[in-house]
Amino acid sequence: MEADGTGRASGPSGSILRAEGISKRFGGVVALDDVTFDIRPGEVHTLAGENGSGKSTLIKIIAGVETPDAGTISVGDDAYARLTPRQAIALGIEVIFQDFSLFPNLSVAENIAVSTYIGDRRRTVRPSALRRIAADVVSRIGVRLDLDAPVEELSVADRQLTAICRALAQEARSIFMDEPTTALTRREVQALFRVVEQLKQRGVALVFVSHKLEEVLQISERITVLRNGRVVVSGDVAEFDRSALTVAMTGHAVTDTPPPDSLRKDARPLLEVQGLTSEGRFHDVTFSVRPGEILGVTGLLGSGRTEIAESLFGVVPADAGTIMVEGRPVRIRSVHDAIAAGIGYVPGDRLTQGVFIDQPIARNILAGSLDRVTGPADLVRPAAADQLVQRAAGDIRIKMSSSQAPVRTLSGGNQQRVVLAKWLVRGPHVLILNSPTVGVDVGSKHEILDLLRAKAHDGMGIIVISDDVPELVAVCHRVLVVRGGRIAGELSGERLTEDEIVKELA
Repeated sequence: MEADGTGRASGPSGSILRAEGISKRFGGVVALDDVTFDIRPGEVHTLAGENGSGKSTLIKIIAGVETPDAGTISVGDDAYARLTPRQAIALGIEVIFQDFSLFPNLSVAENIAVSTYIGDRRRTVRPSALRRIAADVVSRIGVRLDLDAPVEELSVADRQLTAICRALAQEARSIFMDEPTTALTRREVQALFRVVEQLKQRGVALVFVSHKLEEVLQISERITVLRNGRVVVSGDVAEFDRSALTVAMTGHAVTDTPPPDSLRKDARPLLEVQGLTSEGRFHDVTFSVRPGEILGVTGLLGSGRTEIAESLFGVVPADAGTIMVEGRPVRIRSVHDAIAAGIGYVPGDRLTQGVFIDQPIARNILAGSLDRVTGPADLVRPAAADQLVQRAAGDIRIKMSSSQAPVRTLSGGNQQRVVLAKWLVRGPHVLILNSPTVGVDVGSKHEILDLLRAKAHDGMGIIVISDDVPELVAVCHRVLVVRGGRIAGELSGERLTEDEIVKELA
């Protein structure tokens, strides 16, 4: 028996927690097949794998949300055939899901301390005691949080820190973090990693679930890869590089994205933006996009990059400036105006803005193109609608059991494909995509980028808003850097490198 650095006992192998021989079926689908996974004090262990590989099911079993069909979960010397959520928390197991599961209307202090009150089954709540618990946790790891601020007013990064502090208030010994950096900028990611280092020094074990391979290799001590519900490889991070990790996750090598096609220099721009201004959001924005061009737009959180896209799509119209599509001036005061002008927009938050999550896949794909499948009296022609959906789903390779299945049943990568299909069916002149590969696995990411390249090759103009620097370098002809609501730089040719973009962002 070894101590874990906090005075508590760990198992014979030095692990805080060990899941052994875990299997789980859902009907005829094998979600997990004889999976063994352990975590040690003071380490980051990444659980990697494509969507549908079994990562989420394994975490839910460890957290007591799902019951395994076989296997045991050991914490210290005690083994369990299954755990309940209350048992898992009592054993120091905390899971921070992508939505953080916080109470938006409560303060930071209340969110941090409320679980402690529930766990202790206290009947009365004293605000001063809540604040004392929260302040102690926040000071323990040296982060800055406004304890009185409502969570709904926090940035994504501060919500992440609030969720971590809540876990520590429960005396968590192992924290599972599901896609912790998905919505964070590079600067926020590095700040989070500094907090992770503090937690490691306190003997806390952290499990990352992430699709971002560069971050996985930077932060992890060990990596376990699941594929089709089985562990295909597990070892120290030194045993992996990006290529080996990609092969383990997908089962095959994923080729690097080739350089973008060369552009016709004499081609008239598809989109021209001149002096676009929205008071308090961005100012004097000027750029153009030619046929076949993929233009990258990047900037730190709050730089104005998303606000520019939303103005072009009519979500929040600009106050001044001109917009021209195919040489004709257009007035964009609404989303309807933008669509009529031939502009499409894939938002960053696909779950709340991009799809109707509980509606069938077919309805989502057709949402912007009903005029193409309706006949007399505006009645939908079922055969035409089905043909359009099947063609779109096939072209973009949406993996689905049925076009009538809800979008919620799809993996993250396939949900993103549904959003793309909706616009590609419409066939816009210019397609704007905000963080198009966030939260999708490495295989789906390459397929989505290849699709964008193919559409650009066919003559579409594409704008990609992203802070994924390698992605921008791989797929874009030019990259605009937005800072303080203005275009602060443009990179192309030999200057379009990861180092140059990072310098511009600093």
